Amino acid sequence: MRQDGYYFYKKRRRFSEDFLRDSAHLVIGILISLLFAFILVYFLGLNTTVSGDSMNPGLVNEQKVLVNRFVYKLSQPKKGDVIIFLPNGNPNTHYYIRRVVGVPGDKVLIEEGVLYVNGVPSDIVTSKVGEAGLASNELTLEQGMYFVLSDDLSDSDDSRSANIGPVESKYILGKVWLAFPAEDSEMHLVD
Repeated sequence: MRQDGYYFYKKRRRFSEDFLRDSAHLVIGILISLLFAFILVYFLGLNTTVSGDSMNPGLVNEQKVLVNRFVYKLSQPKKGDVIIFLPNGNPNTHYYIRRVVGVPGDKVLIEEGVLYVNGVPSDIVTSKVGEAGLASNELTLEQGMYFVLSDDLSDSDDSRSANIGPVESKYILGKVWLAFPAEDSEMHLVD
């Protein structure tokens, strides 16, 4: 139809097969990305803040760390791992970050400032241990129990103290694997 030099007509637009296929690929790509992001955040995305100086010099107060929550679904904590746990499963306390020095079946003893694991001085803890606490008498770690110590061995709450003791595996949330930069430091993997 023509009116005063202008053409007015309705052109029907149809969706082409290419447009529909490209749209479907885009939607599927977005859904896969969201699923991947969810899995990544769920298994590796727990980040927390170090509370206190008990893991000094490796980790300092108020430093942010990223925790791998998936690794202990496939394996068990090993000696030297830096773990995060809730002491005695208490959800009303902050997360504790400590280093595993004894695993199930190990015999742990602190005598004259030296940590002995299975009768041999530990190669993980080479500095003098302050207070022996619960480890002043030899402890045998039961199945699912881990003996953890702070990196700053002077006076910290760890498996030496009665209010923490050996940590049960069900209260371990994961392994600390990445530390974000604190003041005047760089991001680094936690070993």
